[in-house]
Amino acid sequence: MTAGSRGRPRQRPGARLSPVRGGQGAVMQDPTPECAEESRAAASAEGSEAFCLQRVFDMVQRSSQLSAVLSEPLDVTVVAVERYLAQALPAAPRQYWYDLTLADGAGWYRCHLAPRLNGLVQRARLRPGTRLRLTRCSFRYDERRLNRGFVCLEGLERDGGTATAAAGTPPDGHRPHQPLRGDNRHYLPLWNNEDPYGDVWVRDRPPVQVDVDVSKLTNLGHLEMTWRSRVHFHPLLVRILHKSRLKYYGKPEKKMDMPYQAYFEVADGSGMMSMVLWNSLCPEWYHSMKVGTVLLLAKYAIKSSYPFKTHPTPGDSQMKRFATIEICLNVRDPPTEISIIPEEMVKPEWGLPEVKYRFITRSELDDLPHNHSCDVIGLVTFVGRAERTRKREHSEDFWLYRWAHAIDGTSEQPFILELFATSQPDVFEHIHPMTYLVCTQMRVMTENPSRTVYLTTSNESQIFIKGWHKGQPYTKDAKVKNFIQWMESQSEADQIKKTVIGGYYPFPRPPDSFLKYCKNNEVESVLKPIGEIGKEIEDLHYREHKRIAVQGIISAIRYISCSNAAEETPGGDLVQKDTSRSLGSSSVSKEDCVDKGKHKEIQSFLGPPCTPGEHPLSKRSSVKRRTPRRFRRDAEQGGTSVTPVSSHPYFTRTVRRKLGLDEYQHGHSVQDKNGQAVSDSLQYCTDQEGVNNIAETEEPGRTCGSWQSELWAQVKDKLMNYFHHSKIFPESIPRKFDYVHKDLLMQQYNLHAAVHQPIEARIDKNINEFKSAIGLGYYEVTVLGINHDIAIDVAFLPLFCPDNPHLFQLEDIQNGTLLSCMSCISACQQKATSSGRLGDTFPLSDEIVKAVKELDGKHVICILDMCHLGDDKVEVFLNQIYKTVEPGVLDPV
Repeated sequence: MTAGSRGRPRQRPGARLSPVRGGQGAVMQDPTPECAEESRAAASAEGSEAFCLQRVFDMVQRSSQLSAVLSEPLDVTVVAVERYLAQALPAAPRQYWYDLTLADGAGWYRCHLAPRLNGLVQRARLRPGTRLRLTRCSFRYDERRLNRGFVCLEGLERDGGTATAAAGTPPDGHRPHQPLRGDNRHYLPLWNNEDPYGDVWVRDRPPVQVDVDVSKLTNLGHLEMTWRSRVHFHPLLVRILHKSRLKYYGKPEKKMDMPYQAYFEVADGSGMMSMVLWNSLCPEWYHSMKVGTVLLLAKYAIKSSYPFKTHPTPGDSQMKRFATIEICLNVRDPPTEISIIPEEMVKPEWGLPEVKYRFITRSELDDLPHNHSCDVIGLVTFVGRAERTRKREHSEDFWLYRWAHAIDGTSEQPFILELFATSQPDVFEHIHPMTYLVCTQMRVMTENPSRTVYLTTSNESQIFIKGWHKGQPYTKDAKVKNFIQWMESQSEADQIKKTVIGGYYPFPRPPDSFLKYCKNNEVESVLKPIGEIGKEIEDLHYREHKRIAVQGIISAIRYISCSNAAEETPGGDLVQKDTSRSLGSSSVSKEDCVDKGKHKEIQSFLGPPCTPGEHPLSKRSSVKRRTPRRFRRDAEQGGTSVTPVSSHPYFTRTVRRKLGLDEYQHGHSVQDKNGQAVSDSLQYCTDQEGVNNIAETEEPGRTCGSWQSELWAQVKDKLMNYFHHSKIFPESIPRKFDYVHKDLLMQQYNLHAAVHQPIEARIDKNINEFKSAIGLGYYEVTVLGINHDIAIDVAFLPLFCPDNPHLFQLEDIQNGTLLSCMSCISACQQKATSSGRLGDTFPLSDEIVKAVKELDGKHVICILDMCHLGDDKVEVFLNQIYKTVEPGVLDPV
């Protein structure tokens, strides 16, 4: 990602480590004595703070050990974080190195991050815009080259602040292309390998005026018949019909400048054939070779087709496919000559086929078979956050994807789209509600007949949004024109009310039985021991989504009520560091709690749902009984001054026992936007009349807001480990879309950029100020391990959007399952709330308690969705429960 030019940094005479200024920024050369003297004079003239980083690096290079520990840590700002393939032994899995661009107020300096600190980047604790304190660094010479070396960052501390516009961004044209370490010639995108990254990728090559001599051309059909008997081939004139995403095939032990390839399907009047763009030609031509582009090719190569590659479904089913050979475009042996013919110069007598599509409407989707290929167009009503999933277990390679919904007016149901990165980062990162979205070569997914059908991208999919439609061949398609006509009849104000962005999205839903969930895998390979959840969470990378299955016993449920984030403390966060700890260390200390200064009284938990101004609450952070307290932060001292504040009304011992308050008096922790821990106690009844009514009828182990099993009461104080992961974070909440602030919302739900891009006039608006699109609270579910020695708290988030009931599919409450009951009761409660009938439905209704009692003491299988949100934030949501009726038979709950 390239930032706008902000002027070239002033060069310093005799600097031993050059600041960022062009492709050779990695080169270190010892200055001559005269230059060194000039450098010292310049530093002296500028004052003691001038060129702090430069002086540190000079000191390191002069030291006998080529390393230094700073007695006073140096404050710096991370301007860029860039990734590239690490050198390793043959057959070793891919690993990556990172170079950082740092700013000290005087210039930019590139440094290498010590590999043992890679986890800081991989979990987004270190990212562009972060303020750091440099505590230790070293210098390393490249022994294979003359006068070349780099500074290695060995010790870093998080300063806690974020960069401002003053940190700046390396100017265009002056940022280096070549990594500091090893033989790599280019950087990779920070979070995946499929997207083009850096200035080396040419945006667009203009068409050229070429005289096409038709008499010298050959065609694809003739090539297939004669290719074995020829070494040189006549020129080809073809049109691109399909385009694949980029494939990066770099290997640690192989030295290749640009190990990329991209497949295209090209056609002429005789048929269609695959064409492969190799290596250094990819950054030169990939952006310019669009679907519909006409190419004149000369000096190309022909070889047998790779047997395992994917094939798109042609829009013209009658077109002949030549599948045995493929055209290879190489930078050498032979060097291919490529010319783009302007569309206005294309002549009908050349016989080139037009690009055809297979558009469908939403009303037609449900009748299509699994894996059917189609194209769709729709108005985006929902777009989820960007997430990643590993390509292979324990690998550092990830697929990047996001979910979206689009409507086309032919059905009340939307298209549900799983969009993987298609090497179009400028499109993928700017998908937002209220834009027209076109997706080509999508595949129908109907593996679960009882579940909602959705579409997923294929290797040859392309996606387009507003700003990219002009000139695309699909604009001539009849169904595209029909969609545009329908949109002209719609009210934009009505449609935008239904739009949602970001948050946790539990799709695709697990199948209706665990054996189907396992597919062809052995059950033993799918189930994870509950004690390994801590390691699973620890191994997650930034925005990595992982779904796991564990055995356990549903032992407790608590409803946690919270207001819409937009209506609570402005600028406040629901954030708390997620930790896994043993029971013995789970008590709450006074320092756990910091008041954010809003001084709001905690409202009733068992009464009406939260009203504007209440703090959302998160997971229980302790199982020990403590008096709820809130504490005020001493802002000037930076410490914590403790001021007890009453957080709930006084109850007699009898009432407290009948309400179960003694069993469920747990602290709750959140964080403010500066990462400070904030703790609020669990909310309690303030409606005394409600207390009197409940106290006489409540059964043991249940209050109107919670339930626990007898088994849990017996074992909870004897656990070996108790993992607390029921937090709800700001990024977990789907938000109502605000078109005015669409750029801020897109930035929030995209991944962190590789290069810091300061905003000159930053909008002073926090993500929590955007209205939540879902219900009034969530459930904390305690799962006890089947050996009764380990437990975990996870969250269940009922997803219901009253403005768009088709956004999140609710299961039918009549099936009596626990999660369906919790979802539907919460939906009914939200409807009652919106109509002014607060408190019509208790958070833990009789239906929910009845459903959970059916599971009391029984072994079940829980499907958990985990996602790392950056820093130390990890969400863990309960997605599905399967119960075991008898050995080998598993049913959903």
